[in-house]
Amino acid sequence: MPEATLDYHNDSISLTVIDALADATETDPTELEPLYHVVDPEALDQLFSGNATVNGRVQFSYGDHAVEVRSDGTILIDGTVHVRA
Repeated sequence: MPEATLDYHNDSISLTVIDALADATETDPTELEPLYHVVDPEALDQLFSGNATVNGRVQFSYGDHAVEVRSDGTILIDGTVHVRA
């Protein structure tokens, strides 16, 4: 049986949101306020996991920024689309 590895940046939408916020604010991701202060990252990951059949979006504020996460994996920060690296 092949060993499965988890690519956190492609498999975790919450980490992708952190990367997008870091990009938008020109801040190192480790210096950002924890995401869990405004949204439950585990719930976000479960909602938009590859196995989920949800079609929708989640919107929340992070500091002065408007964040939108769509079920297709699109992340918008203040209306600007951030593409997964």
